[in-house]
Parts: sequence; C-alpha cells; structure tokens
Amino acid sequence: MPVFLLSFHAASVYAAGLLVVQPPSATLLAGGSFMYALLMFGISGGHHRYFSHRSYKTSRAAQFALATIGCLAFQRGPIWWSSHHNYHHQHSDTEHDPHSPVTGSVFWAHCGWYWASAQYDAPLEAYSRTWRKYPELLLLDRLHFVPGLALVGSLYASGGAEAALWGFVVPVTCCWHGIFAIGSVAHGAFGSGTRPFATRGPDQSTNVRWLALLTFGDGWHNNHHAFPWSARHGLSWHEWDLTYAILKGLERAGVVWGLAVPTPEQIERAKANGAIGGADRKHS
Repeated sequence: MPVFLLSFHAASVYAAGLLVVQPPSATLLAGGSFMYALLMFGISGGHHRYFSHRSYKTSRAAQFALATIGCLAFQRGPIWWSSHHNYHHQHSDTEHDPHSPVTGSVFWAHCGWYWASAQYDAPLEAYSRTWRKYPELLLLDRLHFVPGLALVGSLYASGGAEAALWGFVVPVTCCWHGIFAIGSVAHGAFGSGTRPFATRGPDQSTNVRWLALLTFGDGWHNNHHAFPWSARHGLSWHEWDLTYAILKGLERAGVVWGLAVPTPEQIERAKANGAIGGADRKHS
C-alpha cells in the first residue's frame, strides 16, 4: 500500500506544478471539484455518519450505493472504516487509540497508522457485527479498491491521463488529507481548536473551523464526540455542515429518513454537565 499511496502523492505534486506552468481546463477543474465533493460526502455522510454511527436510516439499495461511493475515496470499505472509527471513539486519546496525536506523534495520527501498520489491516470483529449480515457489504469491503479502479480506468479511457489525474488522483489525495487531518489536527492542542463540550475521560477532541470547511462539517469534531450519534455535526447556525445539508435534501427526496439530531436542551445540558450526549436521541 505505501507504494500506491506514494504514487498518488507524487502525481498530485506534479499536478500542483502544472497549475503554474500548464493550468488544466475549467472543465477538468470543475470535474475534479465535483469528484472531491462526492468522495468527501462518501466518507463523511456514508462511512462516518451512517456506517459508523447509524445517525440516519436508508434503504438497502441506498446503503450499498453509499458504501460504494465511500470506497471510491480509497479509504477501504465501510466495515473496516466503521469498526476502526468506533474503536477510536471508545479509546479516544488513550494509549489504545489508533490515531491520537495526544498519546502519539502528529504524523502517526495523521496517516502513519493507516499507511504503515499491518496491525490495522483487518476490520475489528467486535465493532462490525451490524454490517456483517449483509453479504454485499462483506464482498465490497473485501474488494473495496474495485470501484475506484473502475472509475479511474473509465476516466483514462475517455479523457486520457489528464482526466485521470485531475478527475480522480488529485481529488482522492486531497480527500485523504482532509479526513486524516481530523485525527491529527482536531485532537489536542495542535490545531488550536475549541472545546465547547468537556467530553468524558481523556478525550481532547476539538472543533476546527477551517477543517470543517474542507471536510463538509466533520471538523466540528468536539461536537461530534459530544453527540456521536448525531447526523448533524455543526450544531449552531454558523457552523458549516454541508454533509448535513445534503442529508436533509436526501431526506426531502425520501432517500434517507430518521436523521438523529440533539435538541437545544440536550446541547445545553451537555455543555453544563460535560457529558457525552449519546444516551438519548431525537430525530429531525
């Protein structure tokens, strides 16, 4: 895997140089921006808010579509992703947390744990039982690289190397670092974030505004650790949460339903008590 990841980074550095000497067309830039948005929603709205925290409901067909979109981001399958993410929540910022900059290095928290350690190659059985009853998800989790390879192959076939570079390689690399930064920047003091909720135990999750912009709302990470079950991470009107806005649109279209969101009373109680608001849910 490291060789594969390094090749994506080398190609992205090359693309950055092209921006200066030979800028891509507006069509390629628009296509790359759309792909970044699709990949980010696949991780934020799919792998994270749906498969990890079940913060809303959907049909089996839409569930598989969400899983496939998330796999396009080359961050492995929904069962693997959700199991390790939930393990992180249970052990946040302890020595058992797989990616904490508080107990380990910032680099390890950002990407080292994912790229360099065989320890995290397999899904965690105890944290993945919900989804193992779906054979299509089990298959996709094992063949998580297939959707991405099919997409980049089709881009190359239709538009050549330039289309594959700007339409897939660069967006995937940017999405990697946006999501990975939540582990490295939105915990501890490194990101200079805020903590409106005094979450339990050693957890040092923070809200990082600029990261929330890049990750469609997932940068409101202290909010998320206070209410991990919530489909909405930006809990105030001024906290940008594009993933939640998309989910609300999908809810109006009947694709998803039962979005869990904390009430104003739950939010105020959590701020006052310093307690994680995961025991009771409200759907909006």
